[in-house]
Amino acid sequence: MDRIIRHLKNSRRVLVASHAHPDGDALGSSIAMGIALESLNKSVTMYNESPIPAVYRFLPSIGRIVRSADSAAACDTAVILDCGDLNRIGAALTTIEKMPLIINIDHHITNTGFGHCRLIDPHACATAEILYRLFKKMKISFNPDIATLIYTGILTDTGSFRFSNTNRAAFAICEEMVDMGIDPYTIAKHVYGTYSLGRLKLLNLALDSIEISKNGKLSMMTLTKEMFADTGTNPEDIDGMITYAKRIEDVKVAVLIQEDVNGNQDSARSMLYHVSLRSDGTVDVAKIAFEFGGGGHLSAAGFSIQSALKELKSRLLTLAESF
Repeated sequence: MDRIIRHLKNSRRVLVASHAHPDGDALGSSIAMGIALESLNKSVTMYNESPIPAVYRFLPSIGRIVRSADSAAACDTAVILDCGDLNRIGAALTTIEKMPLIINIDHHITNTGFGHCRLIDPHACATAEILYRLFKKMKISFNPDIATLIYTGILTDTGSFRFSNTNRAAFAICEEMVDMGIDPYTIAKHVYGTYSLGRLKLLNLALDSIEISKNGKLSMMTLTKEMFADTGTNPEDIDGMITYAKRIEDVKVAVLIQEDVNGNQDSARSMLYHVSLRSDGTVDVAKIAFEFGGGGHLSAAGFSIQSALKELKSRLLTLAESF
């Protein structure tokens, strides 16, 4: 940690980035790091390749995140947050790989160890927890914006303190953020309580798509380009939908297959799909994701794959035989 602090203090222009298809921890951590570095008079660019999910558009300074990394070439440092594999950054990969200094801060047990400096703690409930400790050591002042971002990162990555990664630090840090004036009700209302009509229609189609493995241990939900088009929605509207598939009785692993709306057909049958995996804690889905070139945690992981849908479904359903 001390080495990373020295590098951050010596940097001048910093690119802060997180994985594509960001969640609350990726976004909260990215913006919190950006604000913290700007308080040290650093020039900061916050980047994410993907559109911002609607439920996170309330976050302070969310409009600062850009989807083009054109300015990254002028940066001397890249801080990559909540990203187990640098390839998950997306189109900016080739630019970032050429940067003089890459700092990798993450809590995924499957992190590949990329970068020149690493701060990886698989025991942390969220990358936001690691940043909390880092900011404390750097003597960064916690204003209401940073408090909101840290709280949101921990809240969402622990599933409102329901997931197995929930630890004592999750409660202690969030209590401190509340003491700083953040409003848990308002944050929860944005993250969990507001849906567009299109999103509800998309959810209905997603529920109709559910398939169950023969042994009843795996549930699978599929979202296609046509579903998004028919409901006037976007991939950012799917946040949390996999939870419905996970709650089915006796299911140990839930799968959500999402067709990439911008993906091109590689052949007559092959398309690009993003696959999310959720476990009840008895199956390590990070290992499953790793086999497909992805990563994550024991209870939450994901990967992207170019495949025919029928073949992809068959491979995933076959996995249930080992549960």
